Amino acid sequence: MQINHNMSAVTANNHLKRTEDAVTASIERLSSGLRINHASDDAAGIAISNKMHAQIKALDQASRNASDGTSVIETADGALNEVTSMIQRMRELAVQAANDTNTTTDLEAIQVEITALKAEIDRVSTDTEFNTMTLLDGTLERRTYSSDSSVVSNITVADDVQVGTYQIVVNDVTTDGTTDASITLGAGFSDTAEWTASGNYITITDENGFEMSMTVKKAGSTATLEVTDLGQMTLQIGANEGQDVDVSIPRIDTQSLHIDEIDVTIEEGAGEAIALLDEALAKVSATRSKLGAYENRLDYSVSSLDAFEENMESAVSRIEDVDMAEEMSEYTKQNVLSQAATSVLSQANEIPQQVLQLLQ
Repeated sequence: MQINHNMSAVTANNHLKRTEDAVTASIERLSSGLRINHASDDAAGIAISNKMHAQIKALDQASRNASDGTSVIETADGALNEVTSMIQRMRELAVQAANDTNTTTDLEAIQVEITALKAEIDRVSTDTEFNTMTLLDGTLERRTYSSDSSVVSNITVADDVQVGTYQIVVNDVTTDGTTDASITLGAGFSDTAEWTASGNYITITDENGFEMSMTVKKAGSTATLEVTDLGQMTLQIGANEGQDVDVSIPRIDTQSLHIDEIDVTIEEGAGEAIALLDEALAKVSATRSKLGAYENRLDYSVSSLDAFEENMESAVSRIEDVDMAEEMSEYTKQNVLSQAATSVLSQANEIPQQVLQLLQ
């Protein structure tokens, strides 16, 4: 019988400490609702969950980014709706002016309204903004540069035109609007590319949605066009680098629509105006269709991102969250063991007292 080393008490105390640690950990899990409260709880699990939390936050922001992009497109489309109405009114006026029952004074009065509508279209182009960014002045359009703006200007390209260098040879231009300009297609264009002309306005089309349009000015000259990927609005609609979509909104004003010089007071002016306004209306409608496609894509992106985020949340929950029923059972077990160990330790501490009986 020993009194310096009460091994029974030491053993009971060690078990009590371990049980109390288990009870403390169980209480922490029950109170926090988390299975992993410290890295030591699950080293691999906490590493995985931290990465997933970063993804979840990024997905949530990407969804908001896509919604902001939708707002930009809706703003631009709303402005283009008014442009459409103004073009339709101008066309109505041009049809009215084409009737020979009008006097010179009547035509001048009609032209006054047409001029005012042209000015308003240009104002809409420069004043339509979202978060101080102008939307319809070409700021958000793919940039194409001409080596000589005196030869070729007012260039627009479709989204499907590849970045690169294209060469145009201007053979002839028109000065009175009665003939069409002509070009030779040089380097950069494929053998299947074709061009059409309406006055000095040239449109080049090819397979796979290739379309490029411009105004040619000087005959017997060559211009090199550099198509870049600059200017488009890039929307980050994913949680990782490179998960984005480019939105291109072309310049919409009287010059880009080729209606800036409409004049119904001159001979054949009304008839020419009708044709030009039809083309302008078609271009605005095509632009609105493209914006509609962007908007639909972004709507689907938001739905996809939200579903992705929901699934990620569910996955993190399976890694981090505690099973309350199972943990409550564990807590009850450890609590009972703690009480039992406390009782046994009390009895073990009484064993050395028996030595006193030998000393009496």
